[in-house]
Amino acid sequence: MIDYADLMTKAERLRKQLGEDSNSPVDIFALAQGIDGLTIVYYPLGSKISGMCIKGAERRCTIALNSAMTLGRQRFSLAHELYHLFYDKSMKSVCAKSIGTGNEIEKKADAFAAYFLMPRAALADKADSLISKHGGKISLQDIIRIEQYFGVSHQTAIYQLNNCGYINRDELDTLLNISVRRQAESMGFNSDLYRPLPEEKQYRTYGHYINQADQLLTRDIVSYGKYEELLLAAFRDDLVYGTEEGGELID
Repeated sequence: MIDYADLMTKAERLRKQLGEDSNSPVDIFALAQGIDGLTIVYYPLGSKISGMCIKGAERRCTIALNSAMTLGRQRFSLAHELYHLFYDKSMKSVCAKSIGTGNEIEKKADAFAAYFLMPRAALADKADSLISKHGGKISLQDIIRIEQYFGVSHQTAIYQLNNCGYINRDELDTLLNISVRRQAESMGFNSDLYRPLPEEKQYRTYGHYINQADQLLTRDIVSYGKYEELLLAAFRDDLVYGTEEGGELID
């Protein structure tokens, strides 16, 4: 039996631990990069894996995200992996693409991720504010506004709105099968949320690994050539060759 109230509490607690309040949308990538000992790797992991979490010695750990998935899904996957990092005793987890599938731990991680990105009270406030203009009925445009506000995928928004009673079961499948990217663009929103990263940005490493490489160089433990090798192994040619992440030379 999954204790959803406990998962909501854990999500709120971790938000506060990472310096966020209980309700506001979060930049989860920036939050995760501030976690001591955590390395984040962006890499195309195929069509069936959304991410993984591997824990090492001395509180060092690595989270890998499938960079070929949409930005909204990557944000959800990172929140999902944070559950494994902080609340799962397993040393390694490999997570499937589909939300709401797998064993109980995976379902807990999915629920935690949704609560972390879309706190229930904040979601209710946002939804109630929008539907008050439409006679109490939520519209597709309202759903897009909600997913843009919280920075989540269309799928995540639909499931949470269903869980909160704003969308009934009969509407669920229809709404899940609607592609909303062009609709969002026509409403004036940036559609990056519904797209994968550009190919040149799908291989990147951030966090502890990069910091440790820099420390090794600063303390003269490795040569500059070895330092560059470490960065290149982490797909950080931008730091080696002085390019921006898009590949253009920095003046």
